[in-house]
Amino acid sequence: MTNTYRESGAAGVEDEEEFVDILEERRRSSDLGHALRTFNPHPYRGAPPCSTADLNKAVLESQYLRYVAKEIAMETGSSVEAVKQEACGILEEMSHNLQLGFIRLLGFTLTKVIKRLFTSIQVNMEGLNRLQQAIQEYPVILMPNHRSYADFLVISYLLFTYDLPIPVIAAGVPLAGMKIIGEIFRRSGAFFIRRAIGSDKLYWAVLSEYVKTIVRRGFAPVEFYVEGLRSRTLKSLTPKLGMMHMVLEPFFKGEVYDITLVPISISYDRVLEESLLAQELLGVPKPKESTMGLLKASRVLQEDYGTMHVNFGHPLSVRQLSQGKINRCHYNLIPRDLPQKPAAEAQACVSWLAHLVVRVQEGGSVLSPWSLMACLLLQIPTTSLIEDGLAWDQLTQKTLWLRKLALGFGAHLNWPGQVPESDVMSSSMALHRSVVRRKAGRVHLVLEEGPAGKQPVSAEEGVVRRAVALLMVASYRNQALHVFVRPAMLAIAIHTTKSTQRDELFTFFCFLQDIFSNEFIFVPGRSNQDFEESCSLLQKCGAIQISQQEVTESEAGPQILSFLLELLQPFIDSYQVVFRCLCEEEVHVFSEKQVLPAIRSLATRLILSGELHSYEALSSDTQKNVLSALLRLEAVTKLRVAEQNEYRVNKAAVRRIGDILSGKIPPQMLMPAPDARL
Repeated sequence: MTNTYRESGAAGVEDEEEFVDILEERRRSSDLGHALRTFNPHPYRGAPPCSTADLNKAVLESQYLRYVAKEIAMETGSSVEAVKQEACGILEEMSHNLQLGFIRLLGFTLTKVIKRLFTSIQVNMEGLNRLQQAIQEYPVILMPNHRSYADFLVISYLLFTYDLPIPVIAAGVPLAGMKIIGEIFRRSGAFFIRRAIGSDKLYWAVLSEYVKTIVRRGFAPVEFYVEGLRSRTLKSLTPKLGMMHMVLEPFFKGEVYDITLVPISISYDRVLEESLLAQELLGVPKPKESTMGLLKASRVLQEDYGTMHVNFGHPLSVRQLSQGKINRCHYNLIPRDLPQKPAAEAQACVSWLAHLVVRVQEGGSVLSPWSLMACLLLQIPTTSLIEDGLAWDQLTQKTLWLRKLALGFGAHLNWPGQVPESDVMSSSMALHRSVVRRKAGRVHLVLEEGPAGKQPVSAEEGVVRRAVALLMVASYRNQALHVFVRPAMLAIAIHTTKSTQRDELFTFFCFLQDIFSNEFIFVPGRSNQDFEESCSLLQKCGAIQISQQEVTESEAGPQILSFLLELLQPFIDSYQVVFRCLCEEEVHVFSEKQVLPAIRSLATRLILSGELHSYEALSSDTQKNVLSALLRLEAVTKLRVAEQNEYRVNKAAVRRIGDILSGKIPPQMLMPAPDARL
């Protein structure tokens, strides 16, 4: 696979890396034997022997925590001893208690569960071999993407299976509250972080010192999700930088020679929570994590979720990647044990590394045939898809065309060889029979049945039912978006500006990156490379011709460019709905709790009137992404940060952004968006 990040020292999957089904061996041998086998990992060579108790003691007795405790005692009028006691309580709530016996118990239980859920779990063995080497040399940070609750312990399970040190895993504190399960997780290496820390100085100090001590001592590999939360759209989320700062600080301060980041791409044929995720996007509250909820969810064991791919990317050296991006000398001017606010240069470097890791995760993800089919099904009008359906032959033909395009763009596909293409697609669609069905040679969208005996649904309820099904399909399309998004933005620039001038197209391309940088992942400072790569890919597939100054459509262009335009149209439509809502509302100041229902209400009315065709405008994640973009572009201002964030709208600025997006303002009137803006 072509990797556009190789020049930065990062790389995704190699061309011919072999994936091995780890469940094949598990199905042939004893689960108990696997759990009780000799476990002999080779840890980080620089790590001194250290128990969990030693680790916690080192945190509480650190100079850093003593300094912060004194500072807080002076600010609050408490005694230093009282602050230390509070810190001790925080650490007790937070810290892991990794024990091999519980890893064995979890190994036995997980084997039983995953053999029921998945047909196979494919792992790239070369990636595991590289990881084994990396773990022995420097502290390692494991960075998987987060698409499902099934992600949570699968890495630990794999490392246990192949005799690698078990990681400690950053988890949300609600998991700790699950009876019995929370304690099993804690003893399997999970440490628990509150979701809303806010300005709690002591909590931040305990958490950062705990994480930094694990990294400094090489106690174990640290695993965390750089996206912060599980993605409800199955699309990569904008990285959260708090934990990233913590794990990198020991390197910035010269306390370790290097740190190794290992991006891990976890891909699913089918996600366990697909229906719940779609409902959450439509405002249905997320179920509280509980042991009873987990037991009730056991019905998922009756379903087939196909294949999971776990792809361990190439280890990335922080030392190499940060060269020329950060001057570590200023860290020497202040004693290491004193709190330091990260300099702007350090923040930019951390952000760049975090975005790079997410892009490498995307590059290593494996697409299923269903992801390609979902891209195409969503380009059919919803009513047609429900009532008339799409001819199976037509879907097959289009999917095979799209497979060729995706491979040309560098995608990694899970498309079995030596199997008739129609059979591959049929089995892929059968796996998703909850949302699509094949009847009389046509493919139809399936809507969830309402409760038995309920009165006929209202028009608004009908919109929600269709939206649930469409958002489920959209989530699988989203898994493929990273392959197409850059060429698609160039296609939009060509279509919207009606220009052939490279500089004008580049200006509009930069505007699209700016507006959509909460929607898709763009590495800061790479706009020029992204644009050139888009030109190259569209030229390679025959969609455009390029000269020094011009980009023109070629004969083969319409089919490819039309597909790419349609792929991103739901996002453009959704953004325009939010812009319209903000400009039509009489108030200039609003809270998030007020505006999201108002947007959903407007979108519902527009769908019912036939003016809007994109049900994705109803998604709360998309709506929040628009607000984040407007905040960054200073068209909306946040007035106060509290439980209720309030926003002031600059309606003229919002209208202007909407007019640029729709092509009413030509690119000549735009200032080129600087890379730093991203």
